[in-house]
Amino acid sequence: MTTSTRVAIDPFGDDIPAESARLRALGPVVPVELPGGIPAWAPTAYGILKSLILDRRVSKDPRRHWSKWPEIGEHPAWAWLAGRIGVADLLSTYGADHTRLRKLVAPGFTARRTEAMRPRVEAVTAELLDALPGGTPGAPVDLRAGYARPLPMRVICELLGVPDDMADAMRTLIAAVADTSGPAAERGAAVRRQIATVLPALVAYKAEHPGEDMTTDLMRARLEDGDRLGDQELLDTLLLVVAAGFETTVNLIGNAVVALLTHPGQLVAVRTGQLGWEAVVDEVLRAYSPVASLPLRFAVEDITIGGVTVPAGDAIVTTYAAANLDPEHYGPTAAEFDPGRSADDHLAFGIGVHRCIGAPLARMEAVTALPALFDRYPFMTPAADPAGLRKVPSFMACGWREIPVRLGQPRLS
Repeated sequence: MTTSTRVAIDPFGDDIPAESARLRALGPVVPVELPGGIPAWAPTAYGILKSLILDRRVSKDPRRHWSKWPEIGEHPAWAWLAGRIGVADLLSTYGADHTRLRKLVAPGFTARRTEAMRPRVEAVTAELLDALPGGTPGAPVDLRAGYARPLPMRVICELLGVPDDMADAMRTLIAAVADTSGPAAERGAAVRRQIATVLPALVAYKAEHPGEDMTTDLMRARLEDGDRLGDQELLDTLLLVVAAGFETTVNLIGNAVVALLTHPGQLVAVRTGQLGWEAVVDEVLRAYSPVASLPLRFAVEDITIGGVTVPAGDAIVTTYAAANLDPEHYGPTAAEFDPGRSADDHLAFGIGVHRCIGAPLARMEAVTALPALFDRYPFMTPAADPAGLRKVPSFMACGWREIPVRLGQPRLS
């Protein structure tokens, strides 16, 4: 296949597994076209994506290494991408710049902080479960709106040390960042307005009222030579925490609920102790990667891999969903949900120095929320045909817009 016959990626991600399979049939690295006509290359094999993520010849900095960056302002249809990659955060830096930024940001994501958050996650989980059964007994409940969504939203606010009088504004920002409905230009404008007010206000508050929270830690972070996060780097990092820490966890929890309710045998195995919740979470991350793909990375020089040469300056999509469903790595049952397969080598959180530093917190939230939900409501059933559930309209995210269930009688504590 030549670059003149690029495969157009479905911008709404209606069937990401099927699209991944179609691309895989075309080869290990396929020329594709992202929404707006953006040219890129899509790896379809687990081993190739892993190799590219770790390859020093692959950059995340569009300003230095994307041949199309100088013309991005000439394409209104590319506006959805400009705000994602034209920032100074861990997703858009390369080499020494990335190393420096990671050293400054990593102390805010320590194991100690994650563990310290556990009691609050447990408390918020219990509060949300207590609030679920409202309304008519037996009536459908949307678990995404009532449980999977508000949990990470509240956790992010506590993680960042958002004061009570700013909580509504922060929740509005989080909702705006996660919104995928409506015209891209309007969404982008709404997010930019929120960013320009909410995050600077939080930083200003923390300058006067420091606390035991991530915002304070990021403001205080210094390297041995005294280097610190610049003002824009701080705001971009906070925005990354909001964006990555929210939608990923919402989809992780929601995808796990749907997977278990549609695989009753696996649910029984978990309830009887044959499978652990950690294994369930790993398999959900593999089979239904909350971040299906992430644009973009860039070839610093010509890279030949899988028999294909990606020219210097070309863009590469990190196709986590396709890699995690690769039958060459996970066998002929790769497309099936099977928590017993030991899939802890999935790439859903990246790998190596590019592994998501917020992964332990997302896992902790899921491993807390899921058993609490199924223990409280052991007779929960789907309230709609799972085949008819509406996907989040995005080729980058894998999740559901609503998760209607009937809770059944709660287990008495």
